[in-house]
Amino acid sequence: MRWLRGAHTELPSLAPIAILAGGLGTRLGERARHTPKALVPVAGEPFLVHQLRLLARHGAHRVVLCVGFLGELVETAIGDGERFGLDVRYSYDGDEPAGTAGAIRRARRLLGPRFLVTYGDTYLRIDYRAVQARFDAGSRPALMTVLRNDGSWAQSNAVYENGRVTAYDKRVKPEGARWIDYGLLAFDQGVFAEDGPSDLSDTCRELAARGELSGYVAGRRFYEIGTPRGLAETDDFLRRHADG
Repeated sequence: MRWLRGAHTELPSLAPIAILAGGLGTRLGERARHTPKALVPVAGEPFLVHQLRLLARHGAHRVVLCVGFLGELVETAIGDGERFGLDVRYSYDGDEPAGTAGAIRRARRLLGPRFLVTYGDTYLRIDYRAVQARFDAGSRPALMTVLRNDGSWAQSNAVYENGRVTAYDKRVKPEGARWIDYGLLAFDQGVFAEDGPSDLSDTCRELAARGELSGYVAGRRFYEIGTPRGLAETDDFLRRHADG
């Protein structure tokens, strides 16, 4: 594990982090018709540039971009990540979309035994090292960050209590759900067996049902570019807070 030297201390770098960036961006209409969603301009630069800078500030080293639609444009724009102080690798869906869990399954050899996962359309102001430390200190094979929601951002999809996500479902709101998936997760590689679900939300639903999904409470709202409204809010935020 790489160590980052500071003035008074040394901090370990983050575990490898996968960014799921293979989506089509259909809700963005013309903005993403010929441009991968990760490269849609936000505050004057491709969104992924902001996201990679954020991760670098939080100690990331290895980043694996799971790409699909126009993924070669992402690789051309970002390259090997050296300008961000990162080691960026690429994992392609192939001829057919692999699904979010399928994309992680394809990328396992680049990620190693334990890793973080986030989405290519989210900007998350959270202590990434603290999330990793909570995961490393626990015994469960997966961890989900959650935000108290009560229907504020979207339909609540998680039940969280005593450090664990006890129920999770993106399609049908679980009884008693007051939380929402924040967008940063941690996994043991063994979670992604070859015969597992293709969708990450189904993987997490099954983990929660088996009592195998830890939780970590996020304290600040997320920003996202998956919708025109979210894109406008994120653009405004990053123009006012260039350093996140």
